Amino acid sequence: MRGRHGRVTAAAVVRPYRPADHHAGRQLWAELVEHHRALYDDPTFGGSDPGVGFERYLTRLDLSGVWVAEREGAGVVGLVGLVLDGPDGRIEPVVVAARFRGQGIGRALLDRVAEEARRRGLARLVVKPQSRNVEALRSLHGAGYDVLSAVELAVELRPRPDVRRETIEFHGHRFQL
Repeated sequence: MRGRHGRVTAAAVVRPYRPADHHAGRQLWAELVEHHRALYDDPTFGGSDPGVGFERYLTRLDLSGVWVAEREGAGVVGLVGLVLDGPDGRIEPVVVAARFRGQGIGRALLDRVAEEARRRGLARLVVKPQSRNVEALRSLHGAGYDVLSAVELAVELRPRPDVRRETIEFHGHRFQL
């Protein structure tokens, strides 16, 4: 179903980003950075101002579109972007305010960006969640993102022996998350 401003779901209206959404978008970006800080126990992730990356994001030359989820009475509660990468598209970021997760808003944002990628004739749509973000991985898998297309590995140069990490097995090898 479509409304005057965009796609309507039971939970929110998904519509194109407008300059008036800047403050809310910056807050969502900061919330995402804070979530990554917690996932990796790294208070320096994203720098001293967790929302500043949003301004850099909006000026990317490969940024093809940004959409927001707006909920009546709450304003903008979610954000998704489409970055072009040759014949493919990359979802970057997808974020829903913590208090609105689990209500179909993320799925509506993912559906909207996929619709745009199809309209543009892109070959593939990729999303790169953090390996420790189990909630995001679960949600993305449920939305149909079930093709493992890349692996990124790291070595901890300042390992913390007091931190116990979960592990997974992949092609017969154990990896920490």
